[in-house]
Amino acid sequence: MREARVAFGRFWPLTRGDRGPLGVIIACVVVSALAETAAVLLFADLTDNALAAGSPSAFWGPAGAWLGVAVLGAAVGYLGNSLAAWTAERFVLRLRAKVFRHVQDLPPHFFQRHRRGDLVERLTGDVEAIEQMVVSGVVGTVAAAFSAVFYAVAACLLRWDLALVTFVLAPLFLLAARRFAGRIRTASRDERAADGAITSVVEESLANIVLTQAYNRRRDEERRLGTEARAWMRASVRGARLGEMYAQLVEVVETLCVLTVIGLGVWEISAGRMTLGQLLAFAAFLGYLYPPVRDLGQLGLTLTAATAGAERIGEILDAEPAVTDPARPVARRPVHGRIAFHQVSFRYPQAPHACLSDLDLTASPGELVLVTGRSGAGKSTLAALLTRFYDPSDGVISLDGVPLTDVPLEFLRENVALLPQETLILNGTVRENIGCGRPGATDTEIEQAARDAAAHDFVAALPDGYDTRIAPGTAALSGGQLQRIAIARAMLRAAPVLVLDEPTAGLDAIAARQVMTPLRRLMAGRTTIMITHDLTLAPDADRILVLDRGRLAEAGTHTDLLSRDGAYTALARPAPEPAPERTLTLRR
Repeated sequence: MREARVAFGRFWPLTRGDRGPLGVIIACVVVSALAETAAVLLFADLTDNALAAGSPSAFWGPAGAWLGVAVLGAAVGYLGNSLAAWTAERFVLRLRAKVFRHVQDLPPHFFQRHRRGDLVERLTGDVEAIEQMVVSGVVGTVAAAFSAVFYAVAACLLRWDLALVTFVLAPLFLLAARRFAGRIRTASRDERAADGAITSVVEESLANIVLTQAYNRRRDEERRLGTEARAWMRASVRGARLGEMYAQLVEVVETLCVLTVIGLGVWEISAGRMTLGQLLAFAAFLGYLYPPVRDLGQLGLTLTAATAGAERIGEILDAEPAVTDPARPVARRPVHGRIAFHQVSFRYPQAPHACLSDLDLTASPGELVLVTGRSGAGKSTLAALLTRFYDPSDGVISLDGVPLTDVPLEFLRENVALLPQETLILNGTVRENIGCGRPGATDTEIEQAARDAAAHDFVAALPDGYDTRIAPGTAALSGGQLQRIAIARAMLRAAPVLVLDEPTAGLDAIAARQVMTPLRRLMAGRTTIMITHDLTLAPDADRILVLDRGRLAEAGTHTDLLSRDGAYTALARPAPEPAPERTLTLRR
């Protein structure tokens, strides 16, 4: 139970805004328990004074009181349960928002180590499991505790000696729960992990459906899903068996307790020391008493199971962002766009070697600096450092002479626009996809950005124009058209610094030529760092940097570097045509 206490202590502060409603819920629980207690006492009165005596006049008073108590209990129960549901859902919303907010600050390598489907499961099923611990668990514990106390006191008032005998058996419920706790926690953890694995397989298969179909991988994907589904089934069945075993064991213990009470009651009635109404009331109190005691044990198992979800959510919340806002950020100011790398080195977390070493680089406002090199040379790492997904391991990167670590993240990313290698499309309208470049932009500004990106004509031809809905992987637009929408987004942002990471990757020659004109328009007047293998724009670059294994191998203009016959020349030189295959002709 130590893990449950730690998890509860970690997430309980999230109820701070709902402590008042929780107090009302607990008050409703207490009143409901009192109403049920009063109802049992009124039932005993009716049995002894109306039923046993056969007196109609003795019926109406207790009957009216019982009805009034039932109406009060129903009204209070409705209020308490409705408020409890509202409070529970507010807690879920608050916790999910907290986890999601934290996830958005985590570095790229975190998402490379965790499958997206598993993260989705943590943000859904695991969050709800924690609610069962923190909100519903508290309400259920208080309800069970007050009910057990009221029924126990009432039973003692009727016959304290019989009550003490039956109370001796009550700890059996808690002992049974403790016995099952460890195994249920393990089964719950396995089931939640398997849930995440199933979601991951489905998400990955749908995202790669073209690969699945083109390479006849349907059976392989079915086997993958079947393997994870069987693991989930084993964990789920194991958890269900343990839960059912506990429930049936408790049923036997409860039956033993009731039979003990009835046996003692028969003995007391035969001796004239107890009336039938008292016995029925006493049995009713025990019937009401044991379920709350049983519920307390079941709540312990629920807390144990929820601990598995709390551990998985804790893994996310314990993950540290790679970068944070400075403690004393510089004031906002106009950004001119001078970029400088000074002796910058960087190694990704858990990577064995640095991917950048002692790199020096400068880019002035209006300059185009093209960075090229073989795959794995460290080019795309520059984009991650310039937008502060990571900070350098050594050295300093500055913007207008101010280290990036002194610049607020939001302000930095407002002034450094990234056009990543993968064309990123939101699930929304074309207008929303362009408009997210600068929230609050007018329709006129969005349309002008699309015109500048050579996207207006094909967007206007869509069925709903700028209100046409598109999504990642959409077939409604070509790769080149989606790239021009991304360029329009960057144009709308109008940041003084532009980082282009393989802007023509994945495009055919025609589509690549189509985006060159809007790319030149986008780069005009901005400090541009272009990371690319495609050297079409190399003659336009003010400077070209060639990286090799994280180090600067060459630097200069296109013409200057070609004259050296070095690393850049090898990259720029067209690959030789393969020799035609020779066929062997057999003569007869």
